[in-house]
Amino acid sequence: MSENCGHDCGHCSEGSCAERSAPQKLEPNKDSKIKKVIAIVSGKGGVGKSLVTSLLACKMQKMGYKSAILDADITGPSIPESFGESDKRADVVEGKDLLEPVVTSSGIKLMSMNFLLQNENDPVVWRGPVISGAVKQFWTDVVWKDVDFMFVDMPPGTGDVPLTVFQSLPIDGIIVVSSPQQLVRVIVEKAVKMANMMNVPILGLIENMSYVKCPDCSKEIYVFGKSNIEGIAKTFGLPVLARIPMRPETSAHVDSGDIENLEVPELDEAAQKIKALL
Repeated sequence: MSENCGHDCGHCSEGSCAERSAPQKLEPNKDSKIKKVIAIVSGKGGVGKSLVTSLLACKMQKMGYKSAILDADITGPSIPESFGESDKRADVVEGKDLLEPVVTSSGIKLMSMNFLLQNENDPVVWRGPVISGAVKQFWTDVVWKDVDFMFVDMPPGTGDVPLTVFQSLPIDGIIVVSSPQQLVRVIVEKAVKMANMMNVPILGLIENMSYVKCPDCSKEIYVFGKSNIEGIAKTFGLPVLARIPMRPETSAHVDSGDIENLEVPELDEAAQKIKALL
């Protein structure tokens, strides 16, 4: 660490800083036992991080594991809507300054900023440090109880919240989500390089909106151009865990809050990669 360090890693060019390499991890409360934590990240918004987060949590739950989602996208949460739980609010644990997560119909535990707002469409107008503090409290002040796999839905970019999550939570691995546009290549590289700087293992890449399959001939149609995910993966020596096509039923299930009944077989390999962490 430089003697002029201002403890703001987000604006620091010192890649091998000891402060960054050995951050202090936060412990969850004594009523929570969380085995593995996987962060779903990308360098930009709109590529489907929340969708992938939700689908992976559902898939692991269906495989018999206890799943949870920590929605770290404080100012733009979408997890409650996908699960049809947007009308729920988090309850305070009796006699304690702790919160109960919202539990879905299949048993997935959720914590999102929308569960704490009076109205789900109220904006959260906070500066970065306050947002980062909320993410930490979702980890320490929520009674998660027994969780096999916790998925952290990250906001886009490489700023305050990703830095807070990487430094403060015991991340066992991240999955980087992208889409086929050439512009995304640079953005994905930023996310991968940040993870490497923070010594966080990368499980692999998932490309969302990869193609549309013709219902008549099954030909793959590249709406956003030919995929370049294999090239990105080769550059960084990472596996491609899935290429998720665009399907009308995906939007229908998400919009109706029925994501737990959506089957996406393309994510089977990613689920096996996550399972292997235990």
